[in-house]
Amino acid sequence: MSSWLGRVSTSSQAQFAATALVSGAVVAGAIFGYQAVRRQERVKDLKSGIPDTGGDKVEVKLTDFGAAKPSSGLSKEDERSAALAARAQRGDYDDELILEQLARNRVFLTDAGLQKLRSAFIIVVGAGGVGSHCTAALARSGVSYIRLIDFDQVTLSSLNRHAVATLADVGTPKVSCLKKRLQQITPWVHFDLKNELFSPIAADTLLAPWDGRKPDFIVDAIDNIDSKVALLEYCHKNNLPVISSMGAGCKSDPTRIFIGDISASTEDPLSRSTRRRLRALGISSGIPVVYSTEKPGPGKAQLLPLPEEEFAKGSVGDLGVLPDFRVRILPVLGTMPAVFGYAVANHVILQITGYPNEYVPAKGREKMYDGILAQLQGSEEKLARATTEGEDAQGLKLGVSVSDVGYVVEEVFRGKSVVSRVSTRLALVRWRKPEGSTIELGVEGQKSSKVRLSDLVCMTKEEAVVHEREVLKGSKTPEELYDREMVEYTEARIEEEIGYEKYR
Repeated sequence: MSSWLGRVSTSSQAQFAATALVSGAVVAGAIFGYQAVRRQERVKDLKSGIPDTGGDKVEVKLTDFGAAKPSSGLSKEDERSAALAARAQRGDYDDELILEQLARNRVFLTDAGLQKLRSAFIIVVGAGGVGSHCTAALARSGVSYIRLIDFDQVTLSSLNRHAVATLADVGTPKVSCLKKRLQQITPWVHFDLKNELFSPIAADTLLAPWDGRKPDFIVDAIDNIDSKVALLEYCHKNNLPVISSMGAGCKSDPTRIFIGDISASTEDPLSRSTRRRLRALGISSGIPVVYSTEKPGPGKAQLLPLPEEEFAKGSVGDLGVLPDFRVRILPVLGTMPAVFGYAVANHVILQITGYPNEYVPAKGREKMYDGILAQLQGSEEKLARATTEGEDAQGLKLGVSVSDVGYVVEEVFRGKSVVSRVSTRLALVRWRKPEGSTIELGVEGQKSSKVRLSDLVCMTKEEAVVHEREVLKGSKTPEELYDREMVEYTEARIEEEIGYEKYR
């Protein structure tokens, strides 16, 4: 009996094992079968996404720019966007929706300022990295009439810095790409496209009024020196408001980007070349520019010389895509053209709306700071002899460094004289006549001036001489020498610095 039960038990275990094996095989087969079907479906989807060059499809050769020619048709999304833009530009678009989209700018600029911006006509010459970001910012901010001028097309290398271009836009004109993409964001904006190179011959046509209205502002975002100089010369001679972007190539430090007059721009080969060419035409200043004070250095990107094999191909001028156009391309970090473009757009917006602004001059003025410190040293030595009997002030030490001078001049007084707001030939001088001796003799053998940063104000050298004579050595107070507005402004700057002294 026991042996029979053992055989039955053993047989049952074998059956369970066999059943498990069969079940596992069935499950594994089902899984592998499912994976095979999914793989086939993915392969089928992938193949279906490859354009068919047979049948009614026509193979298209690459353009001279190395890109595919644009398709004649629009995607369904582009068609819907174009239709909506056409309606909006006919006035068939709720103005409340536009104001809601521009709500943040409306609060910042006020209704009056936003209305000026919405009715403005801006011309942007150059629709590459700088120009595309500038245009996008202007459209998003409310500008409703924009003319775009650029002969070039979107290439793959454009995508590292272009504001809105996608792979689908490669091979299409940059001006068309900007219009198509921005109308998906701001359909009410009217675009006037000029797909051509700016030149002196075409200037009258390209910069002509739009429906009888002259441009409120012109943006120079050109990276070709001949076209840039021609545009700036035309604007200057015809009294057209313009701002120019200098070179973003080979730049990497956004903290060294400034807005100022072209005469003050430094450390920028494009700016230097533009200045020299304009000066030869009788234009030395009066054009605002966005520029970088970043200096080239070891390890930084730079324009390499043209290889000898390129010269062997013929005249260097024949190597460009157009006559007299650039042959070599500067290395560009994709983020920098965007910073330049937004700085340009910001300037245009502030100027059109009348928003108050006061740019800080470029801080690459170390030599000037050294001169100001030397002048302050001499001024304090004179005061020491006048306020301390028997003191020759030799070896007087100041608790003020060159960096302190830069801080007071640039940050406290915005790089300008408190008297005339002039930004050249600056000096630092005490604001009020000191009481008692100005020397600290607490340490044996050491003479130190008691002057603090909050005692100083910024003036021109000529104004400082008058101030010393009338206030520091004379009997007048600042209130007796200057008008109330100037005194209140200066006192406000000093009070602000006293509040910041705890952070220094």
